[in-house]
Amino acid sequence: MAYQYVVLRCVPRPEREEFLNVGVVLHCQSADFLDAVWNVDADRLRALDAGIDVDQVCEALGFVDWVCRGDERGGEAARQSLGQRFGFLKAPRSTVLQPGPVHGGVTEDPARQLEHLRERLVG
Repeated sequence: MAYQYVVLRCVPRPEREEFLNVGVVLHCQSADFLDAVWNVDADRLRALDAGIDVDQVCEALGFVDWVCRGDERGGEAARQSLGQRFGFLKAPRSTVLQPGPVHGGVTEDPARQLEHLRERLVG
């Protein structure tokens, strides 16, 4: 099954063009699958910006979870189809949490592929 994914990047100081990968969102239309996984390494983020609000980054990632799962806390975006939700999540809208480029692949198990991407790209 074909899938698309984006890596979520924390960009504490955009003018420095430094970022840390903190999550992955994967959409597989044929499996009716949309989910996100993330891991925030507070020490690594603080190495980029000592004043970063790590809790705020985690809250933003929690919002991503809500949109993926269709949770009402995700607002209007969470009420859309899975494809529209993925479109919302892959669109840049924050200076601190930004999606990278869209990538694709093929898998037999989207959930397992998502975890593999998290291990490989986020840690």
